[in-house]
Formats: sequence, structure tokens, C-alpha cells
Amino acid sequence: MIRKPITIELATGMEARPVALLVQVASQFSSDIYLETPGKRVNAKSIMGMMALGLDTGEKVTIVSDGADEEDAIKSVEEYLTNK
Repeated sequence: MIRKPITIELATGMEARPVALLVQVASQFSSDIYLETPGKRVNAKSIMGMMALGLDTGEKVTIVSDGADEEDAIKSVEEYLTNK
């Protein structure tokens, strides 16, 4: 299991389209991938769960990944959320 704290740097924040793209990125991997904020943990492959988080640019989250391709999963999700 890998945990990586990041700051969301998407210019548009986490509106419907960016959330859908994040779910697509996360769904490419077999590992379990979650985004955590204080008091909440949501499956990054769930569009409804991600929308419910209501994240915005500048917010801090922790990406958690567990599985065979966890390192690649963390890297891809981080790259997407930090706009790199």
C-alpha cells in the first residue's frame, strides 16, 4: 500500500468533466485507488463518490493505492491532479 499527500492543481477544480477524466485514469489500473480528505475516503474509480467529495483547486488530499500496479496508479493519478 502506498499513500501520497498532494495538492490539487487543476485549473477548473473538480467539476463533472475533470472528475470523469480522473475516474478514467484510475480505472486503467487493477489496484484499489482511494482519495482521502479529513474524515472521508472515496474510491477514485467511482464517479458519484468523487463528485460527493466536492474537491477544489488548492485542496490537499491523500492518494492511497493498493495492488499489483500501485506505483503506476499513484503516479498517474498524481500527474492528473497536479496538472503535470
